[in-house]
Amino acid sequence: MTTDETVYRYRTAAPEDAEAIEALDGSFTTDTVFRVTATDDGFALSETVVEPPLTKVFPADEDEGGHADEDDGDRRTFVALAAAGELAGYAAVSYSGWNRRLTIEDIEVAPEHRSRGVGRALVDLAAEFARERGAGHLWLEVTSVNAPAIRAYKRMGFSFCGLDTTLYDGTPSEGEQALYMSMPCP
Repeated sequence: MTTDETVYRYRTAAPEDAEAIEALDGSFTTDTVFRVTATDDGFALSETVVEPPLTKVFPADEDEGGHADEDDGDRRTFVALAAAGELAGYAAVSYSGWNRRLTIEDIEVAPEHRSRGVGRALVDLAAEFARERGAGHLWLEVTSVNAPAIRAYKRMGFSFCGLDTTLYDGTPSEGEQALYMSMPCP
């Protein structure tokens, strides 16, 4: 696949990809976040400007690691490699047969490869795997402060389907809310 003059190669991760996956910079900077407000009938989401812009660096202990060697019948990790062979991004997914859900457990694209179609191509690979498994939908969790990812997921066809206001309590992400997004399996 060619995007922005960079050629990317996509494949299932191999054990030798584990170190690069672990080292990938998943941080981001945003000037907007999604705020969750309780209402009488539930919750409301609103995208709000933050000043100064927020930079989020995920602590190493939040990354579960080991994605490159987790491939079994219902788990897969896909990698995107740039022309020089460096890791541009990855997506770790798992399928649950009881509810026919393909969960995108983790997806990261290196900052210098963002906005070039890498994330969309990784989601497309996840969707292909989902179809092979007979999944009815794709599902993911994203922090409320990751507005750039939320906007990208919405462009890909995901919509909000839930939230958890306590998931990150007692973690370095305390104060953020977990937003859940899904889309029908294309």
